[in-house]
Amino acid sequence: FYYFVRSCLERILLQCVLQSRTLSGADAINALRPFYFAVHPDFFGQHPKEREVNENSLKRLNGYLENLQKPGFRSFKPTQLTFYVREREPNSSNVQESFSASGFRAVSFTLHTRDLLSTVLDILNSCSLSTEHVQSLNVNSQPHKEAKSTVNRPIKWDKTYYSFTGFKDPEEELEQAQRVETTLLSWLDYNEASAVKKLKKSLPLRKELERLKIELSHELQLSDIRWQRSWGIAHRCSQLHSLGRLVQQRPEILENVKGRTVVFTDRSGMSAAGHIMLGTMDVHHHWTKIFERLPNYYKLQKRLLLLEDRISQLLGGIQVIYIEELQPLLTLEEYFELLNSFYNKLRDSRLPFHPRSLRGLQMILESDRYAPSLHEFGHFMIPTVCDPAALQWFIFAKAQEARENLKRKEEMMITEKELINTSTEKFSLDRLYKEPSVSSAQMIDCCKRLLEESLPYLQGMHLCVSHFYSVLQDGDLCIPWNWK
Repeated sequence: FYYFVRSCLERILLQCVLQSRTLSGADAINALRPFYFAVHPDFFGQHPKEREVNENSLKRLNGYLENLQKPGFRSFKPTQLTFYVREREPNSSNVQESFSASGFRAVSFTLHTRDLLSTVLDILNSCSLSTEHVQSLNVNSQPHKEAKSTVNRPIKWDKTYYSFTGFKDPEEELEQAQRVETTLLSWLDYNEASAVKKLKKSLPLRKELERLKIELSHELQLSDIRWQRSWGIAHRCSQLHSLGRLVQQRPEILENVKGRTVVFTDRSGMSAAGHIMLGTMDVHHHWTKIFERLPNYYKLQKRLLLLEDRISQLLGGIQVIYIEELQPLLTLEEYFELLNSFYNKLRDSRLPFHPRSLRGLQMILESDRYAPSLHEFGHFMIPTVCDPAALQWFIFAKAQEARENLKRKEEMMITEKELINTSTEKFSLDRLYKEPSVSSAQMIDCCKRLLEESLPYLQGMHLCVSHFYSVLQDGDLCIPWNWK
């Protein structure tokens, strides 16, 4: 009876503590405003990799927060998230000018809390953001440390109490939860049914998408149709239907698209790579203007190629390239201005590069860096604001390493392709692909370890190698490249 009374009092006390810490969904959103401001994808327009990681992590975070607000929610599933957080200078009082030159830092943390308040505080603390404003919300909440110590119970019962009564030891449960680490097998076992259901539902739309893509590509004689972001299948079909209606209404304006690539993206125009960009938020009127301007875009593209050749001549024959996967999505006009500014700076500096001494090497121009660097694939990453003398020294010092990296890149691309084909065949996958932010080295490591496993769950699935676990809306399985 004594133990029964104590257990009842214990439960009543715990319930009162949890009720005093209740946080509404609206309060949680308000409390997380500094976090959303620091990680929102719209602020990462010049960093496509980081933007995509934050977009996907925010989707998973929102799902976690929604589950916490569901009545009777009891399931406990730790969720690991990675965000790129914009840096802020400690002494700056102006929000608009409070970000340092480094731009951002990567933060990873695991959520395993069961209430909104603890979750909000964990997120803010993990990202080194202030939690003082949380206490000013219209909730009767205690500071995080006090609340945590209350839940962990200052009165520690003897272990025999839990053995005798059969109640679970909250401290032991907390320790086990903190030790939980998602493994590939456990995650697939938990999510396979959901992914299969979503995949089956998406199959008719996938066939429709492929049909529309083939028909439009053939009718317009396009080289390819692509999407900048990972929109769902239904969204992509809708975009192709819109393009198809425009073709029927104004067939004469599409005469200049032969051999080109159309990319559905956030804005309309022509990209630095020479692709026709159709903004998904624009109406047909905007698309029509882009198609009408194509002859002028082609003239500007010729001037751009000439500018690249002139820069190449000034830098000993090094080739200027633009890599869509690694650089921001620039318009043709933006890229031309970038090249022109860099060319004028080089021409005035008159660097003594021997003609064709750097032939076979590659470089890309970047507007958001301050120091040159050498990519693992062998191309130089050159800031437009780089000092010419420092640039000359850096290229000379790294030329041999760059050639070795370029050679290794070719070997790595062959290995990656072979491993993707082998993995697809072994697991009977319908498709195996990776996100642009996953490097070839990471993909190779992932595939090699996958081939050592027996994974019947993957038969007929679409598998995407990413930086996190997720089931996409159309049934694609996302796994981190460094899965356990």
